Amino acid sequence: MAKGIREIKRQIKSVQNTRQITKAMEMVASAKLRRAQEKAQAARPYEEKLKEVVTSIAAGSSGVSHPMLETRPIKRTAYIVITSDGGLVGGYNSNMLRKVMERLSQHASKEEYGLFVVGRKGRDYFNRRNLPVVESVVELSDTPSFADIKKITSAAVQGFENEQFDEIYICFNRFINPLTQVPTIDRLLPFERAEGSSNGELKASYEYEPSPEGVLEVLLPKYAETLIYGALLEGKASELGAKMTAMGSATKNASKMIGELTLTYNRARQAAITQEITEIVAGANAQS
Repeated sequence: MAKGIREIKRQIKSVQNTRQITKAMEMVASAKLRRAQEKAQAARPYEEKLKEVVTSIAAGSSGVSHPMLETRPIKRTAYIVITSDGGLVGGYNSNMLRKVMERLSQHASKEEYGLFVVGRKGRDYFNRRNLPVVESVVELSDTPSFADIKKITSAAVQGFENEQFDEIYICFNRFINPLTQVPTIDRLLPFERAEGSSNGELKASYEYEPSPEGVLEVLLPKYAETLIYGALLEGKASELGAKMTAMGSATKNASKMIGELTLTYNRARQAAITQEITEIVAGANAQS
């Protein structure tokens, strides 16, 4: 019995140590989540203004054309998939990868698509299945800069411009709140032409030098790269929210387990004391 009590006590100590770790990880993820949300929000004004300018040129200048605005027959599709480098993030990666695999299953063969992957989890997942990973980037910080993904974004956008791909989709977890992240697949290229405002909103008037085509030539690739970066920031916020939630759940489960083990320990200890008393009484009666 004493051996059983010592084992239960060791289990309680082990779970208490685990709870300390998960609680610390939850607090760290919470602090990083606030910074990630602030960075994502700070990038939105630039993205919105760039979108306004691009939309104004594309909708307001007759005869303006650019490869990124033109729809062509779909022969090959690119997918930019954003995942995490590490685990302990609940269903963050598995939900995203499941949704991507459902989309890939619609293709007749692997030659019909290419994968640009952010994060070690996604890269390793696709490599194990021998899927065509064109480019990958790993070991990003929790607050990545645009320079960190410049190479992979440029490769994807240039692949579309060079007609290696006929459309590009961005796959990421859209951040709703720390408890909810929605796996999302949005079309990035080609851009849809806007036909102007239908609700009578007054838009700013722009003059372009040297020409609308020249401005689009510079802005459209930057706009595409900005959208990818914005999706990455949102994905990072989702990752940290998922980690905070997962570690919070682990901490609660550890506390529940400690309570159950403590109850078992007290019962075992009480049984041992009762047995000792019974043995003493029996010994005293035997001598009388």
